[in-house]
Amino acid sequence: MTSPPPSTGLPQDGFPVDERWEAWMGHALELARSCGADVPVGACVYAETGSLLGTGLNERERRGDPTAHAEVEALRAAAAAVGTWRLAGCTLVVTLEPCVMCAGALVAARVARVVWGAYDAKAGAVGSVWDVVRDRRALHQVVAVGGVREAECSRLLSDFFGSRRAV
Repeated sequence: MTSPPPSTGLPQDGFPVDERWEAWMGHALELARSCGADVPVGACVYAETGSLLGTGLNERERRGDPTAHAEVEALRAAAAAVGTWRLAGCTLVVTLEPCVMCAGALVAARVARVVWGAYDAKAGAVGSVWDVVRDRRALHQVVAVGGVREAECSRLLSDFFGSRRAV
């Protein structure tokens, strides 16, 4: 789950580090740990001020809904909290690099940045396999920062899938 893509949005790419990201990722990790039978992914949306607007966790299995990814749930909650689908200036923090659907939702919601923990070498759409959020053809581009608390996020996923394989 490691091996960052060539351009990740990490500090060496010139983006400033926000010291709040690690704490925010801690909240996303708490959510991920409560996913039960679902793949442990948690997400939080924060306003520019740092206030928490919405949270989500992966609930595809529990709800039987293919769109019930943590990012989509967090975006829905944040949009409801602010009263509009436009989440300009917001930061989405998620434990796993977003997939194509979630990356598209970030662009559509006009989110300012996405911060994620574990890279997804199979389905990551924020630089690992695709780079949906920084595609110049998109209507909006999202700053992407990967690898925040990566070891913890990766371990949570490895433990989850390891326990499934052992059965």
